[in-house]
Amino acid sequence: MISSTNTVAFLGIHVLKIKIEVQITSGLPSFSIVGLGDKAITESRERVRAALHSLNLHLPPQRITVNLAPADVFKEGTHYDLPIAMALLSAMKIIPAETIKDFIMMGELGLDGSIRSVSGILPAAIEAKKEGFGFICPEKQGSEALWAEAPHIIAAPDLLSLLNHLKGEYHLPSPQPINFSDHTALPDLIDIKGQESAKRALEIAAAGGHNMLMIGPPGTGKSMLAARLASLLPELSKDEMLEVSQIYSVAGLIKEGHFVSKRPFRAPHHSATMASLTGGGTKARPGEISLAHRGVLFLDELPEFNRSVLESLRQPMETGFITVARANAHLSYPARFQLITAMNPCKCGYLGVFGNECAKAPKCGLEYLSKISGPLLDRIDLQIEVPAVNPWDLTKSTGENSATVANRVKKALEFAKERFKETPILRNAEADGSFLEKYACIEDEALKFLQSAAQKLHLSARGYHRTIRVARTIADLSQSDSIKSLHVKEALFYKNPLKKNG
Repeated sequence: MISSTNTVAFLGIHVLKIKIEVQITSGLPSFSIVGLGDKAITESRERVRAALHSLNLHLPPQRITVNLAPADVFKEGTHYDLPIAMALLSAMKIIPAETIKDFIMMGELGLDGSIRSVSGILPAAIEAKKEGFGFICPEKQGSEALWAEAPHIIAAPDLLSLLNHLKGEYHLPSPQPINFSDHTALPDLIDIKGQESAKRALEIAAAGGHNMLMIGPPGTGKSMLAARLASLLPELSKDEMLEVSQIYSVAGLIKEGHFVSKRPFRAPHHSATMASLTGGGTKARPGEISLAHRGVLFLDELPEFNRSVLESLRQPMETGFITVARANAHLSYPARFQLITAMNPCKCGYLGVFGNECAKAPKCGLEYLSKISGPLLDRIDLQIEVPAVNPWDLTKSTGENSATVANRVKKALEFAKERFKETPILRNAEADGSFLEKYACIEDEALKFLQSAAQKLHLSARGYHRTIRVARTIADLSQSDSIKSLHVKEALFYKNPLKKNG
């Protein structure tokens, strides 16, 4: 007789239902697990054995075979402990097979029989709902599973409580939703004095979802500006919240059901490796660009990043997802992030600042800027110079706060949403050439001006469309149905200050 339970394997944030089959036959006592599992699954034998021993249950002195089907899919993680133990208990006639056949279950077993938290509860619970199955998970993650709205969720603290619940001898309390609203105050734009043109560029970036590069000497407020972009962006919708939380669930970053309720802001150090930024490693976990999905990825000291790491951003910036290639699988993670970067004009940081330039100027600037490729810069819509702050600006009253600017951004996004309502596009930065031709609505005079400027400035095709996208966002901020010459002129202002410094 073969007893079985159900669990899942993860392919990125996508899941594949896995059937755990257990057979107990005559022969020399053994306990083997087959089906292409990793070392954590192999070690599951000892955790399951110890957990059953804590219940005064002992494995039969027979041949025990556990199969993870389909057997050609690589499986990893400790969440297979619980379904293996339950299938084994069914094969030992401890629990009727009918009570567990319609559940997907996940959980790591402690040696004392406790059920410990694991990664990927949310996407697994969503799969259970799709299949019409119930879902069994660790007690601390019951509130996380509730978000999937699976038909029957059991959150158990330990193996004994779960067995008694399934037998009807004890009733586990239903998991309760957690009020995960994050009331942490975001940094406010009003804290930044001066830099009015940079603040304007930040508003345009928020309203259109545009990538942005800031270049200027140290201490001019580049990092402060980047940190305040999140305060200008609209709140995550419920669908976006669920989407982002699935990524964090697979990465094991959701603790006790506290979901991601605000747009992510990720700022990896410039020493970050390719795997940490794009995803990968031994378990192909999501990288920083996926953890920044629907939020902001801030790269400070841009030229200090390894060039190959920077070049890896080009594909996800275009497509909105990243593919992690492994020997036995190709995994895809969402990566629809907004890239904000900052850099000094040269290695010493003071190129162009009278009296502070080093002896190598301007050669040091050219060498420093050569670390960033033209194709990557071509994908950054807004490129601005952030000069040193005038001392008199530090004593002046500050400008608008984040709430005021965020209100204009919200109106601009609603204006664009109405225009793109019959398309999959959410923000202007996502519109390509064909969509721009149809929806940009650029006036003839503005188009002639842009064509003339593109020829003089030697804009590439991508740079030409980039200017239209930015101009369309500027028009949205002014609630204009069409792009006027004034909007194009401002969009061209945000074009590559690197060339001026180089």
